Amino acid sequence: MFNKLILFFLILFFAEYSFSQQNIKVYNPKANAKADIKKAIKLASDKNKNVYVQIGGNWCPWCIRLHNYIKNNNILDSIQKTDYEVVYVNYSKENKNLDLLKTFGNPQRFGFPVLVILNDKGKVLHIQDSGYLEKNKSYDFNKVKRFLILWNKKNTNIK
Repeated sequence: MFNKLILFFLILFFAEYSFSQQNIKVYNPKANAKADIKKAIKLASDKNKNVYVQIGGNWCPWCIRLHNYIKNNNILDSIQKTDYEVVYVNYSKENKNLDLLKTFGNPQRFGFPVLVILNDKGKVLHIQDSGYLEKNKSYDFNKVKRFLILWNKKNTNIK
């Protein structure tokens, strides 16, 4: 009886965890992505940062996983907040944002999530296929950290 009770609670816990992961809404199909990017560029210029654009959708487990991976790691989250203005651009059947993505060189060709780094003038500095940041069905801390550091304002503003 005790073993069945433990099993029941384990199943309940994992079902709740799985369900809550699926209900995370990072991307807003109704957002005005062009306006969000314009605002982020202005803030980046004011704060001497670059812009980190993560393109994906709520339908994409890897998109949600990358968002959570960075947000749930104090070091990565701190680097991202310190060095970037962050924008999540939706790509889904409701809104693919194709006009905006065309101005970035159609980064969706790399799959999702795809990362675009803009300077404080809105120029595309780098497009990153997030697959290169993965390891063992998750993301690799050292690869993500290196990516965030290499593409920050300090390291892309070398004269």
